[in-house]
Amino acid sequence: MVDESPAYVTRLKRMAFERGLALPMLSIHQDFIFPDQIERDKNITHTVKCVELAARLGIPCVRLNSGRWKTIKSFDDLMKAKGDEPALPGFNEQNAIDWCIDSIRKCLPVCEREGITLALENHWGLTTNIDTLLKIHEAVNSPWLGINLDTGNYPGEPYPGIAKLAPKATIVQAKTYFGGGEWYTLDLDYKRIAGILKQAGFKGWVSLEMEGKADPLGAVQKSYDQLRAAFA
Repeated sequence: MVDESPAYVTRLKRMAFERGLALPMLSIHQDFIFPDQIERDKNITHTVKCVELAARLGIPCVRLNSGRWKTIKSFDDLMKAKGDEPALPGFNEQNAIDWCIDSIRKCLPVCEREGITLALENHWGLTTNIDTLLKIHEAVNSPWLGINLDTGNYPGEPYPGIAKLAPKATIVQAKTYFGGGEWYTLDLDYKRIAGILKQAGFKGWVSLEMEGKADPLGAVQKSYDQLRAAFA
């Protein structure tokens, strides 16, 4: 968003209302995997700013990333490694987990004040590992930290990971790949995924994320139809 002025933000909110559009989640980027507290603080400040922006827009949830070590410089190369990235020399995974927990906790007072839930995603980086994501979520132990279950971000078979996250999921990001994906293409069985979510008692938003190369004007409609049929 280039223009964050109150006039522009409130106009967006009004336009969404006039078109019957709900805005369930603001998807942002941040990175808490820095040994330097100053760098972590910059990302905490950015996250808090986005939480306040979401509140102005009437968006109840903000997507949260853990970040990554950045020892693999190129994201393309990270994809080739399926998100498995070595730690910085002299540090280990527990250091990164502790930085994430501490950084998230520093955002929570603003989340509570504004009524905004953070949703930690199984994104490429530290939280590619589902057990690590759940360890962070459980350690923070706050109603203002949820989980954004992404259906596509798994280094292997997606369904076991989906089943593990489903009982704690706050929102679901459902990926489609019409025209082939940028880094990989998955043929996800959304009827199976819908069954997993139903069994887990999930009742929240399912947010469509079309990540394919096809023309979005057609591919988004196809994706919508696919999800509606699966979740009906």
